[in-house]
Amino acid sequence: MVRGTAAKVTSVLRDAGELMAFAGRFFQQAFHKRFEWREFFRQCYINGTLTLPLVGITAFIMGLVLTVQSRPTLERFGAASMLPAMVAISVVREIAPVITAIIGAGKIGSSMGAELGSMKVTEQIDAMEVSGTNPFRYLVVTRVWSTTLMIPVLMVISDAIAIWATWIGVNIKDDVSWGLFYRQVFESLEFSDFLPALIKSYFFGFAIGIVGCYRGYGTEKGTEGVGQAAHSAVVTASLLIFILDLMAVQVTDILGLN
Repeated sequence: MVRGTAAKVTSVLRDAGELMAFAGRFFQQAFHKRFEWREFFRQCYINGTLTLPLVGITAFIMGLVLTVQSRPTLERFGAASMLPAMVAISVVREIAPVITAIIGAGKIGSSMGAELGSMKVTEQIDAMEVSGTNPFRYLVVTRVWSTTLMIPVLMVISDAIAIWATWIGVNIKDDVSWGLFYRQVFESLEFSDFLPALIKSYFFGFAIGIVGCYRGYGTEKGTEGVGQAAHSAVVTASLLIFILDLMAVQVTDILGLN
């Protein structure tokens, strides 16, 4: 049992080291003058536009459900008027960034792991190297940059949709105009609520991209490995998102931004 545990710990540490080395290789080529702009914009469309419907639906349901579920508790304490502000702060500071990143890990991370894994086992990546193309710069750098930039954009849109859903949820039992709701929400929100969430969403996007590409780029064992790459990309990226979120909360608390 001790040997099995030690072997697992060693495997995890080795995997973490290889991931860090992969990230270091990314930074070595991330600012190369021969940047693959066409592939980058294509990946931004795939990872941003095609992910938006799922993020939008989730944000709408999230805002509506949170509003409806929070109302009874606030009414019990006579604080129903605080409902818009409470939901908006919760969504902007924590819920929207994390939920958007988790959706990105599930949809974008898994697709990257499967796509690059398929290219690896069918030797397409080797063929790119033989033809003189830099596969790492073309496949990895563009994908990681696209997720790093698109996840914050999706998060901002998620904030807007969730707040709009909150207004709908408030009007299920009340009759609150959009102007009054808008003032209640944005009088309670501060720039210090939005900025930490925006910054950590960039780290979430980077984690999703680098993990998805790392798992796919190192795929082995044929078609079985492709499925394993997609699965492990989602699990690892989701775990990293929660770890990064915990670290971000501690940093903002130390800086007095909470």
